[in-house]
Amino acid sequence: MKKVLIIALLFPLNVFAVDADYKLVIRDHRFEPAELTIPANKKLLLLIENQDATAEEFDSHALNREKMISAHGTIKLYIGPLSPGSYPFSGEFHEDTAKGTLIAR
Repeated sequence: MKKVLIIALLFPLNVFAVDADYKLVIRDHRFEPAELTIPANKKLLLLIENQDATAEEFDSHALNREKMISAHGTIKLYIGPLSPGSYPFSGEFHEDTAKGTLIAR
């Protein structure tokens, strides 16, 4: 019985269970797509790939997230569940061009 409990504590199966993966790409200091529709009320994994030769910082007050992405790097963000609505985000180092919105429906 102790072994089962220890294994369950070490490998909780649904702690990071997500409904789907979604991807954003940073290219030429812009997010692609600039508008990404995701399902509302679901937990999901957002992959952000930076194809630029410089670092960028994903910043979203609406999502309560701020995460550095190295040049040619990829990060994972677990977000949600989100209520229906729009959630803006930007690249802190290139705020004039690196803008986007997650739309939860």
